[in-house]
Amino acid sequence: MNREVEVVVTGIGAVTCHGAGADTLWRAMTAAGTRLPDRPADPLARMDLPLISLVPDPDLRAERATRFASLAAAEALSDAGLDGPSLAAARTAVVFGSCMGEPGTNERGRGADDGWAPPFRLASALAGELGLFGTVHDIGNACAAGGYALGIAADLVRAGAADVVIAGGSDAYSRVALGCFNRLGAVDPERCRPFERDRAGTVFGEGAGVFVVESAAHARARGALSTPDGALRLTGAAWSCDADHPTAPQADAEQVVRAMREALGAAPDTVGCVVPHGTGTRLNDVLESRALHRALGPHAARVPLYSLKALLGHTGGASAALGAVAAALILRHGEVPPNVPLKEQDPECEVLLPQGDAVPLADGARRVLVNAYGFGGNNASLVLESGMPTGPAGGSAAVERTRTAGERAGAAFADAGHGRGGGPQGVVRRTVEGGGVW
Repeated sequence: MNREVEVVVTGIGAVTCHGAGADTLWRAMTAAGTRLPDRPADPLARMDLPLISLVPDPDLRAERATRFASLAAAEALSDAGLDGPSLAAARTAVVFGSCMGEPGTNERGRGADDGWAPPFRLASALAGELGLFGTVHDIGNACAAGGYALGIAADLVRAGAADVVIAGGSDAYSRVALGCFNRLGAVDPERCRPFERDRAGTVFGEGAGVFVVESAAHARARGALSTPDGALRLTGAAWSCDADHPTAPQADAEQVVRAMREALGAAPDTVGCVVPHGTGTRLNDVLESRALHRALGPHAARVPLYSLKALLGHTGGASAALGAVAAALILRHGEVPPNVPLKEQDPECEVLLPQGDAVPLADGARRVLVNAYGFGGNNASLVLESGMPTGPAGGSAAVERTRTAGERAGAAFADAGHGRGGGPQGVVRRTVEGGGVW
């Protein structure tokens, strides 16, 4: 593998509970508003807390994860300035991560009369839609799947196996997944509240995040690197496995720290922001906070965290991909937006979560660390970095392409509203014997 090959990100796309488009996501990030989860219109969702932050698209019957992936990919390709002939001329791969794949068909009704379809077909569906015949991978490494997908994308480019990779993650409403987390006693009755003192679990969210990743040489040859100093680069990707407990992280966090250190390489003090996994479960937030201090050293007390799940909910296998999209937006705009307000931060989580005002990225700290962890002990860490900001102040054509593509994508949801919901209080909570959950 050629480690000298520079891997650049030339396009991003997003679909979240706030709507379609990376620009829509950035507006939600900067607004830092509290969004309560929805209750899906599914009569078979017979559980205590049927709460999830839904993409504003009312059709629960359709293949939502596939549609979200397609929509986010279309935006990312537009942002990158790539069309069908360009993709066909390049060696283009597709890599997608997901917790549940495409669950809609198998969970329709009770699944008895409709047959069964392989759920992990997001990458192949997207490749088929785009007319691509190269490398196609679906990744199912639980909630770290999107992180693995981006790491594999970088490896394919560095190995010379692909010039362009469309990579990311997508997850949609799954009655099975939501029911399982209810049985685990891991759903917060209010909303997803990472790092809060009285958090009580997580709340899922739908969404998709997509990157266009390519070699710098390929991007330069097609004129996509007009401002090389501001190029967005994927410079670190590392994986590890706890191999300890089906749902709980290893108590010493050794493999979590290892993944972060390997992704970061040297100079942890050049990290300007961390997008943590931070699910809102009791165990995850404390363990990740402590692991950050081990991986970043004294710098951990000063580096701001941006808690994306507080804004979107836990988007499962899409969470790392959307975390990376958030990191790209932070680098493009040169600032860390304020977090969704905390009522009271858990004193055991000694991390910096800016409230109220954005925090500018220092010129010498233009790297963002993105973490993702999943059941089965799957850990992934990514590092994105860039030179000077390429946001509106810099006149970036890429940002303008993102805005235009996002506005076109958002039109698909223009007539749909955001549902609101709340959870019953005083619910009897169950836990996994002998462990906890990420």
